Amino acid sequence: MAAASQLTAFTEFCEAQTGQRFPDHGAFHAFSVAEYPLFWSLFLEWSAPMREGSPAPACTDERPEFASFFPNLRLNYAENLLRPRPGAGDEDTAVVAHHAYRGRESLTRGELGARVRNLASHLRRIGIRPGDTIVAVAGNNIEVLACGLAAAAVGAVFSTASPDMGVPALLSRFQQLSPTILMANLVEGGEAASTALSGRMGELMRGLPSLTAAIALDDGPEPPQSPLVIQRLADLWRSPAGGANGHEWLRLPFGHPLFTLFSSGTTGAPKGIVHGAGGTLLEHLKEHRLHVNLRPGDRLLFHTTAAWMMWNWQLSALASGCQLVLYDGPLSGPEALWRVVASEEVTVFGTSPTYLQLCQDSGVSPREEMPLGHLRSVLSTGSILHDWQYDWVSEHVGAVPVQSISGGTDIVGCFVLGNPNLPVHRGWIQCRSLGLDVQALSDSGHEPGTGLGELVCRNPFPSRPLGFVGDDGTRFHDAYFGVNPGVWTHGDVIELDADGQARIHGRSDGVLHIHGVRIGPSEIYRALRDVPEVSEAVAVEQQSHEALGGTWVVLLVVLREGCVLDGRLTVDIRRAIVSHAAPTHVPELVVQVGELPATHSGKRSERAVRDVVNGLPAGNSKSLANPGCLDEVRRAVASAVERRRKLAGAVDHAAAGSTEARIRAIWEGVLGVAPLTPDDNFFDVGGTSLAAVRLFQAIHDHLGIDLPLSTLVRAQTTADLAAVIDSPAERRVPSIVLLRPGTAERPLFLVHSISGDVLQLRPLALRLDTDRPVYGIQALGLDPGEVPQTRVEEMAAAYVRTMRSVQPEGPYDLAGHSFGGLVAFEMARILTGQGERVAWLGLIDTHVHPACLPPAARLRFAVARPFRFAAAAVRSPRRRLPRYLAKAVLRVAPRAPLAPPPPEWPLPPLLHRLEQISMDAFALYRPGPYAGDATLFVAASREPGTCDPLPVWHEAVGGALAVVAIPGAHIDAIGEPHVRVLAGRVSERLGDRA
Repeated sequence: MAAASQLTAFTEFCEAQTGQRFPDHGAFHAFSVAEYPLFWSLFLEWSAPMREGSPAPACTDERPEFASFFPNLRLNYAENLLRPRPGAGDEDTAVVAHHAYRGRESLTRGELGARVRNLASHLRRIGIRPGDTIVAVAGNNIEVLACGLAAAAVGAVFSTASPDMGVPALLSRFQQLSPTILMANLVEGGEAASTALSGRMGELMRGLPSLTAAIALDDGPEPPQSPLVIQRLADLWRSPAGGANGHEWLRLPFGHPLFTLFSSGTTGAPKGIVHGAGGTLLEHLKEHRLHVNLRPGDRLLFHTTAAWMMWNWQLSALASGCQLVLYDGPLSGPEALWRVVASEEVTVFGTSPTYLQLCQDSGVSPREEMPLGHLRSVLSTGSILHDWQYDWVSEHVGAVPVQSISGGTDIVGCFVLGNPNLPVHRGWIQCRSLGLDVQALSDSGHEPGTGLGELVCRNPFPSRPLGFVGDDGTRFHDAYFGVNPGVWTHGDVIELDADGQARIHGRSDGVLHIHGVRIGPSEIYRALRDVPEVSEAVAVEQQSHEALGGTWVVLLVVLREGCVLDGRLTVDIRRAIVSHAAPTHVPELVVQVGELPATHSGKRSERAVRDVVNGLPAGNSKSLANPGCLDEVRRAVASAVERRRKLAGAVDHAAAGSTEARIRAIWEGVLGVAPLTPDDNFFDVGGTSLAAVRLFQAIHDHLGIDLPLSTLVRAQTTADLAAVIDSPAERRVPSIVLLRPGTAERPLFLVHSISGDVLQLRPLALRLDTDRPVYGIQALGLDPGEVPQTRVEEMAAAYVRTMRSVQPEGPYDLAGHSFGGLVAFEMARILTGQGERVAWLGLIDTHVHPACLPPAARLRFAVARPFRFAAAAVRSPRRRLPRYLAKAVLRVAPRAPLAPPPPEWPLPPLLHRLEQISMDAFALYRPGPYAGDATLFVAASREPGTCDPLPVWHEAVGGALAVVAIPGAHIDAIGEPHVRVLAGRVSERLGDRA
């Protein structure tokens, strides 16, 4: 195989041209970085892109920050992607597209070229000139692919985004570009979703006054109140361009801008990163042909969206003569992409660790279910590919190399990636990218080399971006060259071994991970703009045994002159963050300091703060302009931690006084902020459902009173909560709770999750795009005097009566999360049996007991289940390790003398009792036939102990079953930030049913 690879052929070409010998890949890589101008000149000659002009000089400067490549060359990116390739004629298929909402489509190379030429001619006719910007909001489809090529054909700069992005996010990107044309998909899912998308595109157009034209990529509804006449792409494609012979490609300088990609770092607005046509083309040709070994006859499927740089990377593969296979839309199940791989005989499949983990957790074994004989490699990027995922591919996909690749939007390419001539070692990326002197810069400041350190590139490379939008070079310098002058610093932590293999250990910047949720500190900083007392701030993650989950957020603030951080200012800070971001962003500790550590270029160093608050020496202290401030930071954080401990301990001494005073002391101890007033709102100061669990556990411990968490829906201040506690009549637990008021006549009903309480559903209710009132139905037994129901059927019958007390007649709309989905399903069965119509039924990540599976599937699940728990234990955080190990042992040996693992988060006794009852009811329930339609929302990550419920739901739902993918894990899906996406998906499905 190695002898036949294009990498071997190019290595031999270089040997012939230079007279040197390269006995192994390490020697060839050393040559490619030591003599990089010669390397790139030889690759230009060997790969032979269409071009004109002189290839000399190859590089203008030895400094990576200022070097440019091939300044005397001119080329056109689109011409190189569409030109005939040896072995790939005009009648060969260029692209095949699979859509979640429409059928398969394909174009030959000749058809694609004709459409691109016709659209390019139209763009010229309406005045598009080189350097103008065209933006697109589109799925991963043929239309946007052709539009990107047409833009490149006329020298326009192309920037893409995904239809599921909100208008504020789109404007934060596209307003920087002053685009001339907007291209957009207007069809998404059903009619209601398309109407919503069209409305968003209309709002987007009104926010982009620079637009002179808008092109719809499909036949979706025209945006309301559109400031422009909407043209249809299908009409423009039919406009003749004069044929292939009549079209003249516009060749532009090698460094002419091609794409603007956006990367949101840990501070500030999204960065618009401008990439040049020549550098992008040359780097992608190198990666595709040498590292991936793509050639005519190959079929490449990379699971991506138009908002990710892998869309651009995938597009360039046309230049290697291969066929592109696109997938657009949500997945119908974990096996969906593998079915496309099999049906299209894909040879190279690109995906992400997240998707591979979804397949593993779902018990999918593609090699057993479908033919994968044409597949020769699997590529993975987007996050860290763990060791066990290599094993899963080997066992369940086949003996194909798993090539992890890593780089980023910043270089529209890879720093480390695969190699067809080298073996794959479990957990390791095969090699560094040819021509790029990638090294690990150690924290000690020693020379780059092997070991663990900051990923840097020490030499110039063609795909280095041209710069940032609206920047004079200052931000660009600070982003990549400010910390380590003279070398590109990428922001990843990398480990290199002596053979050049690599491991990526994650970002070295300040992205936070709290309770399994990624938090962008930039959202916190944006929120603080509304707090005039705050001059500067930095948020970091601190490991603490006192924090649920092991970590919490610490916010350091520098206040304006004369301001002092007291309890009330802390409350104001928390309120601002809740208002502009989310409760998950609220810091556990707010700490005042005199100054924040900064580099000599003036950029604050989140890394130095993170090291110090975690008791470590600052790894980058040598690059700081003010390292002396680190001691103050350390002392201030330690004092804040001690104050928080005293605040929590003060709850034990609040036995005297009024009920409100005692509740306020408990509240202050749980939230870690004081003083609070009787009118402070629990949610406004950062209260979450997790904090509510701790709050009501403390009320049980100190006052001996059991209340459901949903009490906070109607009693959100300490004064209101005290009034409930002081009045036995007020403590009565309602069976239905108004989570959100509304003006529409017909409500939406949400059924509680496994604990019986509906507070967890409040974020979903509040984020729905609807005028309906939203009610939460909760379990009997939340009132200590009630007898809980023990079967799903009993609960459903009672809940139908409760629901009818609010809405006597149908049609009804209802949904449930987790266990609540089972109850909602049974309620729908009861309602239809009573002659009522259920207009919409939503099952939010609703699982079924393994006993519901057919016998063969049940046996496979039982065999695999302990191993999935064991695998989860290996990759889990330390706090979850005993829990997963215990579950694994109990699955293999149920009679082992081992107590069942405790719940991950301690629940108040009342909720714990209902959770156990619900678990027993879950085990007994078997979904019966239901004649109506349903929507199943499937979380991206599945717990190891659950089976795939799709076959059961397909069997039980007699009508249409829509399967909608949502981000997050089982519980995360209804919490921030994932609940925003879930709410959007639910709103689209509800549509105009009200």
